[in-house]
Amino acid sequence: MSQTLNLDLQFATQALQNQVLSITSLSQIRKWANACFQSKAMITIRFVNKAEAHDLNLFFREFNKPTNVLTFSYPTQGKSIEADIVLCLPILRTEAKEQRKSLIAHLAHLLIHGCLHAKGYDHQNLKDTKKMEALEIKLLQSLGFPNPYWK
Repeated sequence: MSQTLNLDLQFATQALQNQVLSITSLSQIRKWANACFQSKAMITIRFVNKAEAHDLNLFFREFNKPTNVLTFSYPTQGKSIEADIVLCLPILRTEAKEQRKSLIAHLAHLLIHGCLHAKGYDHQNLKDTKKMEALEIKLLQSLGFPNPYWK
């Protein structure tokens, strides 16, 4: 593991922690996040239920519904990155089923998606979307996962 990444994993409940650990390991989550950062980063990844995802999405984005992933980046001095990434496991589970993807692949994808937001990538226009998606595909393939955008 790179010494540039300081990663804190949080779980809203013990049940969520058990569910995540039935899908993947903590070391795999660290490996996925580590693949995204080459410079110093302090990242918290928090797994939440729909109620917490809803509350955060409403308060910070003014969307009155839960969401799959939220990234909160914080200004820092220098080249370090600090961010909180919130993943809603119940929504990821539903999306994976609807999209006919494995849950572990979808979880890896959305975690990497959140990490790239922490690095400043976005998808507000077509050019930025293509750039972000290409990097997601490259990172996921380097970790042994398929292109998440193939139908």
